Amino acid sequence: MSIAVRLPSRDETVVTGIGPVRGPVSVAWREGALTRAEELESLSTWVLTDHSGENCEVLKKAIARHIEAARQAAEAAPLQPKKRFRLFRNGPLLERAMSNLDAAEAQLLNLAPPEYVLGQIPSLLRHVQCHLVPTDPRRQEFERIARKLGVKDPDHPLLPSKEPELEDKKNEIQKERGKIVTAVRAASSAALREQLRLRSFRNVLVVTILVMTVLAVGVALTGFLRPTWIPLCFAPEESGQAMVVCPTGQSKPFSTEQSAAGTQTSDTPAEDIDDAIVETATRQDLLIVELVGLTAAAVAGAAAIRSIRGSSERYWLPAWLAVLKLPTGAITAFLGLLLMRGQFVPGLSALDTSAQILAWALVFGYAQQLFTRLVDRQGQTVLESVGGADNPQPQP
Repeated sequence: MSIAVRLPSRDETVVTGIGPVRGPVSVAWREGALTRAEELESLSTWVLTDHSGENCEVLKKAIARHIEAARQAAEAAPLQPKKRFRLFRNGPLLERAMSNLDAAEAQLLNLAPPEYVLGQIPSLLRHVQCHLVPTDPRRQEFERIARKLGVKDPDHPLLPSKEPELEDKKNEIQKERGKIVTAVRAASSAALREQLRLRSFRNVLVVTILVMTVLAVGVALTGFLRPTWIPLCFAPEESGQAMVVCPTGQSKPFSTEQSAAGTQTSDTPAEDIDDAIVETATRQDLLIVELVGLTAAAVAGAAAIRSIRGSSERYWLPAWLAVLKLPTGAITAFLGLLLMRGQFVPGLSALDTSAQILAWALVFGYAQQLFTRLVDRQGQTVLESVGGADNPQPQP
């Protein structure tokens, strides 16, 4: 069974003032902004139709302007004044849409009848408690008003023994309307600041990922163009015999001892270690080491998913945290082997085979988890701070 949905025609729109919801648009938050703008416009029309008060024309025009500004941001209207080059508009548009919708909602609470505000008190109380800390005087004042109106909250579950009458509640709303609107507007501003902090952390994370990726690519290109500049080769020596071992190959054994007369003292020809490294090192050495480290970091990132909680926020922060591990693993694999080659780790200065070199690259690539775990923890803290004013605030 199919149901036909008929949208208002243009003539009906002119007569009734009701048109279809604007859109669709390409970004999820813009769809939400258009929906919220339509909702606030309908509520303001109802309020002004049945409950128009004195001197409300200014607020009526303000609500209309805020709603239109939010719609322009959601539809990515051209800049005024126009600019030839302007990238990354998503952040300013989001702030413009959210702040104007919050302002329109606050103005609506100033105009709405007491019955409407009274029905919104439980939702507004939750909104205030999510975004204002318990010590904020505006939150404390709002909670006091909610208790007088007979609305419970977890911190103050006990109410007066006598339920206030409806007329008393309406009078209380009229008397405390200014404080109610102020607290709600402050909570909305705090919620927007939480989103800005989340976006700022995401931006820092993205820049860090780009820098680490450029470094990893630069190291790989350096090794490809100049394989002898930073060779990750080792020269284990035993009984006067040495052999150069690199990530992708190894040399034949050669003697490192010569007699005083300059003649070799063994059957194998004598050779300088530096010359052997030049002959054995290949263009793919650094690339292979970074690839192994990146693979280990990918495994570490997959294992770390078990401790990542999903988020309804729009910035994909858990995904960016996982991506950060990949270039970091490539860099830590390279730096770890470089430290070993410089004899920074006692007893591990001379690896015997190429397989051992790659195995240690795997270990160092996975070890990036020691560094990125702190970033994961900070990212989770930033996520929990969104709508979590009651959570313990992290110390700097």
